[in-house]
Amino acid sequence: MYSDFHGKYQDWATTDPLDLFQAQIIKTESNPKAHICKHLKQEARGCHYLVLWLDCDREGENICFEVIESTGFKINDVYRARFSSVTEKDVLNALANLVRPNRDEAMAVDARQEIDLKVGVAFTRFQTSFFQGKYGNLDARVISYGPCQTPTLGFCVQRYLQINTFKPEKFWSLQPYIIQSGYEILLEWQRSKLFDINVAMMFQKLVAEDGILEVTDISEKQETKGRPVGLNTVNLLKVASSALGFGPQTAMQLAERLYTQGFISYPRTESTAYPPSFDFRGALSAQRNNPTWGNYVEGLLTSGYQKPRSGTDVGDHPPITPMRSASEDMLGNDAWKLYQYICQYFIGTVSPDCKYVRKKVEFSVGGESFHCTGQHVITKGFTAIMPWLAINDKSIPSFTKGQKIKVSKVELYEGNTTPPDFLTESELISLMEKNGIGTDASIPVHINNICERNYVQVQAGRKLVPTTLGITLVRGYQSIDPDLCLPDIRSFIEQQITLIAKGQVDHHRVVQHVIEQFKQKFCYFVKKIEAMDALFEAQFSALVDSGRIMSKCGKCLRYMKYISAQPPRLYCGTCEEVYYLPQKGTIKLYKELSCPLDNFELLICSVAGPEGKSFPLCPYCYSNPPFEGIEALINTAKTSTSGKIGKGAGMPCNLCPHPTCPNSLVTQGVCACPECSGTLVLDPISAPKWRLCCNMCNCLVFLAEGAHRILTTKERCLECDSSIIEVDFNKKTTPLADGSTLHRGCILCDVLLHSLVEMKHGRGFKRMGSRGRGRGRGGRGRGRGGKMMDPKMSFRDF
Repeated sequence: MYSDFHGKYQDWATTDPLDLFQAQIIKTESNPKAHICKHLKQEARGCHYLVLWLDCDREGENICFEVIESTGFKINDVYRARFSSVTEKDVLNALANLVRPNRDEAMAVDARQEIDLKVGVAFTRFQTSFFQGKYGNLDARVISYGPCQTPTLGFCVQRYLQINTFKPEKFWSLQPYIIQSGYEILLEWQRSKLFDINVAMMFQKLVAEDGILEVTDISEKQETKGRPVGLNTVNLLKVASSALGFGPQTAMQLAERLYTQGFISYPRTESTAYPPSFDFRGALSAQRNNPTWGNYVEGLLTSGYQKPRSGTDVGDHPPITPMRSASEDMLGNDAWKLYQYICQYFIGTVSPDCKYVRKKVEFSVGGESFHCTGQHVITKGFTAIMPWLAINDKSIPSFTKGQKIKVSKVELYEGNTTPPDFLTESELISLMEKNGIGTDASIPVHINNICERNYVQVQAGRKLVPTTLGITLVRGYQSIDPDLCLPDIRSFIEQQITLIAKGQVDHHRVVQHVIEQFKQKFCYFVKKIEAMDALFEAQFSALVDSGRIMSKCGKCLRYMKYISAQPPRLYCGTCEEVYYLPQKGTIKLYKELSCPLDNFELLICSVAGPEGKSFPLCPYCYSNPPFEGIEALINTAKTSTSGKIGKGAGMPCNLCPHPTCPNSLVTQGVCACPECSGTLVLDPISAPKWRLCCNMCNCLVFLAEGAHRILTTKERCLECDSSIIEVDFNKKTTPLADGSTLHRGCILCDVLLHSLVEMKHGRGFKRMGSRGRGRGRGGRGRGRGGKMMDPKMSFRDF
């Protein structure tokens, strides 16, 4: 289930974004065609109790109550299983200790969803409509705002501004060298560096004139590098990005797959401390036969393992732990890398600490102090299984206190201070965690969003470099209301949501307070939008200066410009109107034909690839569907050809119910789609590989390849009510017995035509449905439906 606005608020053109703050929120099925709610209700018939085995976090708790609502169980007959892995032991333990679902945690999720939806959609719709209607090279389908997403972007832009405004400074450092036991050693200066060259040269002169170093102190100290605490989600995501090369979104998907397959424990946890009852021996024993680290584990089990260091227990789940042994062949390369790290990390937490001896020798010359250090590992401990954290041996010669050593040379090193680098994903995750932006589950989503929106780009080393659009947006928020891109408000919201989950504050009061806060900020933002617009004007090209000449406007009969940058659109400079086009595909003029409704020249959209299709469209009708009730049909279409962006509603000609237009659904529709409730429509430019394309899904039907011409006719099949098509075969390849080339028939009922049909991305016709023509007012049009097909007429799988 997902939260959304009621249907009347879905139209960008007729809905004031300000109204969204008070709009009603409804929950709808994420995939209505899967009929999950209906299936759950059917499965629940005759059952007296419901036991919920969903993910044990707040989101899982929220789904629990969605299941309860779908099945109709009373709360007293519902139980909740609490578990952290899907091993037999954990499952049986959860079954023996069932609890009640936690409504407070579920309400906390509802609160976050409502706040994020209302605030995000209101700001997004306003700024998308405002800026896409003025500038042509934004290269963004949606200019989105999010209470978590935008502060996340703010961190990246803040680092960019620090780099951009950084002024390097020169510094100087003394570097004396000595020769001891045949080794040349560079000594470190206690002052490190100076920013005044005259002072630095003075110290260089003092050291050079003295020329003799004296060993003033020699110290040896045994130090310990402690084994790590338990692994939580945030630390896993940081390492996946910095060391394994996985983005947070990919890392989380891999971890969830490993969890559902039973290889690791639940991967969404904030805790780094194990509960006292955790079975470390059992978790280790599961790895003793692993070919990679089995011998090391066997040694721990024999000689005795350590308990992990004390971490933080936030009361959700134990740290991420391997539950079953696996190999690379079982998991695949990427999943294996993540699993290998989780295993080595866990084994490291129960290994001994790393111990080493650190030796420091201090010197004095010319009144200045210098030193050199060395170290030697005594016990590798956990670094044996986590070699990337190993202490490297560094040997230095022997010295005696009071020893005099000649300085072989004294160099004055000149350097420059350097700016910080762009934020890495790992650093950004740390900042988000520190400032309370997002949760362990949502942090990857927010980072992925700012990448997909073209606000930042991931470059070498997983560095996040803001784009011009991302920088301009944040600078615009800073000029109007800095709170919109700072983490403070979101951090406060997350604190309140946590209190809701604990049952300490009222859900409705928190939501109303936050929504009212953002509503006032939205009104001020709209009032002061010119401040942000001035920044956009300095960075992006006006629509009138963008694009290339494409087609004629039906209102002024002047040529409009085609702007290919996302979102694709046409702009009429005379009328100052924008017409949105399909997001995917190549746009070209279509035979200089015009729409009979508005006189706009038609375009043809061609989508390449295995699921490619072509369809004509009228720019005006696509953005402003002229038929009542057509929006409901458009919104059910699954392909990008009817997706809507901004004000574009997305009605191509293959959905148009115009009764006489030669390019409409009524004229070009052939028969019902076997995959969905759509209609197979003749692709007008698909020759010589003629095909029918569903106007609602990705179903493609190829027919009569190599035919010279295929046309639809006004005749109807008496058996199935499909359109009769006319095929003009090639003279050399005609399948007609008498050598003629012209043939008329129904592709379903005509044996010859049906034998030439091949289907792609389809299951074949199982039942004859209605043809689905005349969809302008929500009706299914003519068609008998309900008649079973002859088995010999089913489509062949392509």
